[in-house]
Amino acid sequence: MKLLNEILGTKYPIIQGGMANIATGEFAAACSNAGALGLIGGGGMRSGDDLRAHIRRCRELTDKPFGVNIMLMHPCADEFAQIVIDEKVPVVTTGAGNPGKYVAKWKEAGIVVIPVVAAAVLAKHLAKTGVDAVIAEGTESGGHVGEMTTMALVPQVVDAVDLPVIAAGGIADGRQMAAAFALGACGVQIGTCLLTSTECPIHENYKKALLKAKDSDTIVTGRIGGTPVRVLKNKMAREYVRREKEGADKMELENYTLGSLRRAVFDGDTDTGSLMAGQVAGMLHDIRPVADILDELWDGAQKRIREIQTIAD
Repeated sequence: MKLLNEILGTKYPIIQGGMANIATGEFAAACSNAGALGLIGGGGMRSGDDLRAHIRRCRELTDKPFGVNIMLMHPCADEFAQIVIDEKVPVVTTGAGNPGKYVAKWKEAGIVVIPVVAAAVLAKHLAKTGVDAVIAEGTESGGHVGEMTTMALVPQVVDAVDLPVIAAGGIADGRQMAAAFALGACGVQIGTCLLTSTECPIHENYKKALLKAKDSDTIVTGRIGGTPVRVLKNKMAREYVRREKEGADKMELENYTLGSLRRAVFDGDTDTGSLMAGQVAGMLHDIRPVADILDELWDGAQKRIREIQTIAD
C-alpha cells in the first residue's frame, strides 16, 4: 500500500483539516513546513479575494505542498473552484456536498482531488467522477459530522472503492494513527489535536477550554434537524440542544449559532461561541508547536506498529 506522503510529497502521511475560520494561509503553511499537508479552509472565507490572499500568503511562507478545502455549500463555491485553478493549488479537498461538477476541470489543471465522505455509498459514487482519494471522516470529529464512527466507516470505504482512503475523526496520538493503518487507511487527517498548537490562530480562551475538556465534554447540536455539529459543551450548546428537543423551529435554532464560530475563534467567547472540537479533546494537555505534535503522532504510530508486530510474532 502506498502511503499518503508518497502520494502528496509530504514528510508525513498526515493532512491538517481545513477548519473554517481557523485554517488560514499562515496556519496551513506552518503545518506544511512541519511535514503535513497544510490546508486553507475556504469555509471561513467571505469572498474570492479572501481565499486568493490566503493562498498567496501560504505560498510566501512555504515551498512545501499545501491545499485548499472547499465547502461545497458555500455561496462562493463556484468562484473558489476556479480560483484554485488560477492559483495553481496542488491539492483540493471538499466537504458538504458532491464535487462532481468540478472534478474534470480540476484534474485537467493537475490538481489532486480528495473529497471528504461520511458513508461508503458516497465514496463509491465519487470514485466514478475521477477523484484521487477520499477522506473517510467518522462522527468522532469536530465540526460538521456524519453518523458512522471512524472504526466502522473506514474499512467499509476501503472495501467499497479502489482508491487511497484517508482516515479522519478521533485521531490525536500514535495509537489511533496505527489503528487507522490497520483499518486500511493510507494516512490520516487531523484537526482537533492541532487546535492547541502554538501556531493555531484561535483565541487563547478557546485553547484553554480545550485543555480543560474531558473525554465526554463534547456534544452534537443539530442532530435532530439534520445539521449535526460537534462542539464543546457550553451555555450555547446546551441551550441549543434543549430547545431542539423541545421542537424549536429552524429560525430560532439558527439564532444560537449565527456567527458563533467566529465569536469563539476571534473573540474567545466560550459561553455563546461554537467551540468546535472532536471527541479527542480530552487528550489535549498542553500547547506545543505543530512540528512537535506531528513528530509525536508519527513516532507514536511507528512504535505501536512495532509492538503489534511483536505480539503477532
